[in-house]
Amino acid sequence: MRIEQIRLKNFRAFKDVHLKDIPNFAVIIGSNGSGKSTLFSVFGFLKDAITSNVTTALNKLGGSRGFREVRSRGANEAIEIEIKFRPKPDKQLVTYTLNIIEKDGKAVIEREVLKYRRGKRGSPWHFLDFANGKGSAVINELDKVENETELEREEQTLKSPDILAIKGIAQFERFPAAVALGNLIERWHISDFHISRARPEQEVGHAEHLSREGENLSQVIEYLHNQHPKTFKKIIKKLSERIPGISSVESKQTEEGRILLKFRDGCFEDPFLARFVSDGTIKMLAYLTLLYDPSPHPLLCVEEPENQLHPRLLEEIAEEFRSYAHRGGQVFVSTHSPDFLNATDLEEVFWLQKESGYTIIQRAKNNQQLAQYMSDGAKMGQLWSEGFFDEADSD
Repeated sequence: MRIEQIRLKNFRAFKDVHLKDIPNFAVIIGSNGSGKSTLFSVFGFLKDAITSNVTTALNKLGGSRGFREVRSRGANEAIEIEIKFRPKPDKQLVTYTLNIIEKDGKAVIEREVLKYRRGKRGSPWHFLDFANGKGSAVINELDKVENETELEREEQTLKSPDILAIKGIAQFERFPAAVALGNLIERWHISDFHISRARPEQEVGHAEHLSREGENLSQVIEYLHNQHPKTFKKIIKKLSERIPGISSVESKQTEEGRILLKFRDGCFEDPFLARFVSDGTIKMLAYLTLLYDPSPHPLLCVEEPENQLHPRLLEEIAEEFRSYAHRGGQVFVSTHSPDFLNATDLEEVFWLQKESGYTIIQRAKNNQQLAQYMSDGAKMGQLWSEGFFDEADSD
């Protein structure tokens, strides 16, 4: 699956923005406070909303003020989120729209629609259409339907008007369009990795995927070592290529029932524990574990991967992200690093800047000056450092 367009209205700093033709590897830059984290929070909000409900997701994002804090300052209209994605390269573009308002002090889903156009002409078919907790969903197998009149709809009423229809509907195979979107949202990953969370010894447990903050890194390493030895060896090989001296990594269970990572330096006989390893080594291991997951996420969002990593490693990690995207996933990365940007292409970079108090989004490939410099051999990070991005290089 690939997200091709995102439109946001009245979502925090985004009064009205529209990202189009989003590549598989998208890099976001901008000054502090320009809205990079806010853009990524949209993905986190939708994942929290489908896991719980819109009210809980809004409160997690906006605190006790919830809806009023998330809605753009001065706005009176609904919060609107629209995502256009393609389930497969040969499939039609699917549009998911979510409008949220406040009634009697409570968040309410004013409208939730899932639709796509089957041919080049005519109006899009609505496969899910809900308002205020009531609506209908199509139960046909979509590939077998040739005419809109053949669609079979089933009326449904949700327990509460702040519950996403795709949350409930996606649990049933007879709603295939909703299942596809639900799987996409539930399986995308927002990385907010913290070295301090990954270092301590962890309780014995089972984990197949790296968590948002990375506190289960040792458990995932143990899982990969035991269940996916080829993947584990690939990760260690990649790590040793990037971190000189690291020859192996293993997890060990202590007598107290905790898991700890042990790193072996090729120059020494005895391994040393994760708490004695550099921050960069731990972070590189975490990213490689994430990028070579045997069951990869359809979407990764990673904020400022340059933190704790040596500048010479940034072009390599950028290439790892791009390789992941080429293998079928989609990657969004925010960065402040010219070294990371030097590894990017013109069509991959977007920049955010404030205008009249709100954030606007521009694209590098649409800037003729940047395009000319890049065609002449300049690198993106160099241009950014030299001030060729309008306000994107200011702090």
